[in-house]
Amino acid sequence: MKFFSSILFVISIFVYSKAALVSTSFVGSDLKVLEELDISTEYITDYELQKHFQAILKHTQARYTQKLNDAHLFVPKIKKVLRENNMPSAFLYLVMAESNFVLDAKSYKSAKGMWQFMRGTANMYGLKTDEYIDERMDIVKSTKAAVEYLQYLHSMFGKWYLAAIAYNCGQGRVIEGLTRAKIDMYCEDVGYNVCRKEPKINEYRRIIHGYQQKWLKFSELNKVYKEVKNWDYEPDIDKLLVVQKNISRQYIPDESRGYIRKIISLAMMNNSDFLIKDDNTHLLNRGISDPIASIEVKGGTLLQNVAQAVGVKTEQLKKLNRHILKDILPMDEQKYTLYIPYSRLSRFNANKDNIQDTQFALYKVQRGDTLASIGKKFSISYEIIKRHNKLRSHIINIGQELAIPVLDPKIYAQTIEYTVKMGDTLSKIASAYNIDFKKLMKDNNLQTSMIKTGDKLVIQYQ
Repeated sequence: MKFFSSILFVISIFVYSKAALVSTSFVGSDLKVLEELDISTEYITDYELQKHFQAILKHTQARYTQKLNDAHLFVPKIKKVLRENNMPSAFLYLVMAESNFVLDAKSYKSAKGMWQFMRGTANMYGLKTDEYIDERMDIVKSTKAAVEYLQYLHSMFGKWYLAAIAYNCGQGRVIEGLTRAKIDMYCEDVGYNVCRKEPKINEYRRIIHGYQQKWLKFSELNKVYKEVKNWDYEPDIDKLLVVQKNISRQYIPDESRGYIRKIISLAMMNNSDFLIKDDNTHLLNRGISDPIASIEVKGGTLLQNVAQAVGVKTEQLKKLNRHILKDILPMDEQKYTLYIPYSRLSRFNANKDNIQDTQFALYKVQRGDTLASIGKKFSISYEIIKRHNKLRSHIINIGQELAIPVLDPKIYAQTIEYTVKMGDTLSKIASAYNIDFKKLMKDNNLQTSMIKTGDKLVIQYQ
């Protein structure tokens, strides 16, 4: 009897501790977070969700407000795109969960940007990723691509929270989880003894196991999913996120279960008292005004020239335009979008016709030159030289003239030593290196323009 009394006491303590954890101070906005994500409002009292929310609320308030403050330029843009596409406002916190709003965030799996796109998915949704630009780090374009991707996932699963989970672990993994959950619900209904004797159910489980072991393709699993999809069994979030005992592969991976709870918790934190009490009320209104303006600039323009025209430091412009990798706008685009502080928009409009074009040096190919060696000499990618000169291959010829964009004028502070080759004249050398003829004579202490093969000349730009 003593033993059973002890057991009952332990159970009562366990139940009480769980009940004590569940918050009763919910507000309508908390329930709206769930409704927007197509989750039953009853889920607000879920023990695991509450535990997650309380832990975040207790330990990350300062970090939470700091990240939102750091992203004060980006948050309004994200909110605007979500609002324009009728997306759940909680998806703002999907970005926080993915990257903490860091534009150039990179994962160990090589996902990049605020929305953590892999290169293949990014390209599928129209984001360019090459040596010059990586639009996974473009504030607006990446957000629009993420919206399109999430809408696609929503059309597949019919619920926003499933779209979010699939965004994290992949649609195939969610399809597997839903398929297994539906079959289990059917077996719970008819009885597992009956279920084990049904050839069709056994075949389904064989296919699922084969897919998990990677000896069957996803297409085989998807056939099963399409067959069970319309069964009268609808696993809700409680069913899908439950941890099944003695099963190594759950319906939804552990990381993704924590992921959706994290998004919900971060969204509900926005309704918490600490934002008002700790003088963070400005975070509640963020998104009403847009502190960033989009501008169109001629392709091939240097970022530093745009920065000069709008009156900001080049580094400040780079922070808003992490997707520009080479400090020069794509040379094969007639116009390209940049982002500047909205406060500088009127100055841009006044000066946009006076933005300095990229300067070019005319270079004559010499014996032993390659596009790579020329690029190294001018601290520029050989691909930019190739693209600007419309070269179809890497082959170049002695005497061929190439236009080299000057990305950094400091390069021209360097002194280049040149060995005179047969057929050279001083005027040709001056023209090839885009320097003044008289300066070339003066820098080399020449009294006449006479030079001979083998002479050493210095070429100085300053």
